[in-house]
Amino acid sequence: MLNSLRNRLILSHILPLMIIIPFMGIVLIYVLETRYLLPKLSNDLIGFANLIADITKDEERLWNDPAYAENVLEQIRPNLATRVMFLTPDGRLLASSDPVDANRLNELLNLSGLSQVQQGNVVSHTVFSQSFKGEVIDILEPVVGSDNQLKGIIRLSYHFDAVSEDFLKLRYYILGILVFGIVLGTLLGYVLALNIANPVQKVTQAMIDLARGDRREALPEQGPQEIRLLLQGVNILVQRLHNLEEARRQLLANLVHELGRPMGAMRMGLQALMRGAKENPQLMDELLEGMDYEASRLQYLLDDLAHLHDQVLGTLELDRKPIELSKWLPKVLIPWQEAARQKRLQWQVNVPTDLPTIKADPTRLAQVVGNLISNAIKYTPGRGKVTISAGVDENDAWVRVNDTGPGISLEDQDKIFTPFYRGHQGKRIKQGMGLGLSITRDLVQAHGGRLEFESTPEMGSQFIVYIPWREQDSISKALAPQPQSS
Repeated sequence: MLNSLRNRLILSHILPLMIIIPFMGIVLIYVLETRYLLPKLSNDLIGFANLIADITKDEERLWNDPAYAENVLEQIRPNLATRVMFLTPDGRLLASSDPVDANRLNELLNLSGLSQVQQGNVVSHTVFSQSFKGEVIDILEPVVGSDNQLKGIIRLSYHFDAVSEDFLKLRYYILGILVFGIVLGTLLGYVLALNIANPVQKVTQAMIDLARGDRREALPEQGPQEIRLLLQGVNILVQRLHNLEEARRQLLANLVHELGRPMGAMRMGLQALMRGAKENPQLMDELLEGMDYEASRLQYLLDDLAHLHDQVLGTLELDRKPIELSKWLPKVLIPWQEAARQKRLQWQVNVPTDLPTIKADPTRLAQVVGNLISNAIKYTPGRGKVTISAGVDENDAWVRVNDTGPGISLEDQDKIFTPFYRGHQGKRIKQGMGLGLSITRDLVQAHGGRLEFESTPEMGSQFIVYIPWREQDSISKALAPQPQSS
């Protein structure tokens, strides 16, 4: 199959040359002969006719004595490449430089354009013939004397026999150039076809290997620009599939790690209860409390995985309701304020009382705010500071979460929204399943908003959630609190 592809590419490059070049050669010959050579010969012949007319216009004997006119032409015949005729004003033949016309003397010739010549105009006829037969150029030049009377007519003609050598030489030159062009074009076409066929073969084989699961290394991006783009696309596909495979493995490793700890702790608690710990009420309460905590961690993990399922299948649905941000946001922050206090963090909240009412899913939006605050508390060291502020601009309501934690490294900033990515050890993003920020961004985008962040290593991070509020229905507008007058 690959060899057949290469042969078709070679034929597709060479076959057009075999057809186009001869066709262009025929067109070139026709254009040169009809648009350049014949007009040049015609102009030269008109100039020669003008010269003869100027010389003979006052030769009365020439136009009245056919024998004398014939004698004049006899003297100049060896130097002429054209046929010259002297005609009377009415078109009768006085003399001709061509011996073939000897029997036509005094014959009235049927000349095209005779009436125009009798009016003093120069008439030129040009005929193109591929067979080199007949007359190629025919010029009729009026001879007007000093008294402004028509003395006679000069007829100059080029026969194809006289110019055939020049025409044939031109055609031989063009034919030689075309043959050289075909040979050179065939060689170049063959080289170019191979230059395209080889990368295409590699791409085809790479895709076959990829389908079989055997492709790992990237292809060298060589060849024409279009082929390089194709190779680049295949390499991106290979890298993407490699990343997906790594993500799958990382997911399994994360699941084992995240499920193993709480399940192990719960099993140990159950075993302790089975061995008699239930006889000690205080110990039993502590074990049950610990088991409840581990179960809540499992529930949180399952919620993340459920949202990931919605993210992949595109089944995420929102239960939008009017939310008065000024009243709703402080309630959402209460549990997190206690978590920050237990870690001895400075807690600052700036929520204006005149925020608009928006339509959003309160549960999902609370999950967004909770994920951002949870990260801020988790990665901010003791005696650090977490600040939550809110506001509104022309089109969006926003919630900003600032912390004074270690920040996010430049290496991790491009990957923090990638599912299952947890960063390197010792960096900020190193715990959990690596789904929190990915889920948060998807929830914000589901509301038609956007999630932005700024972070400087060792200087903390800032995440901002923007939710549109301008395009609200009439209920939201009616419920929106009015700004308080000062």
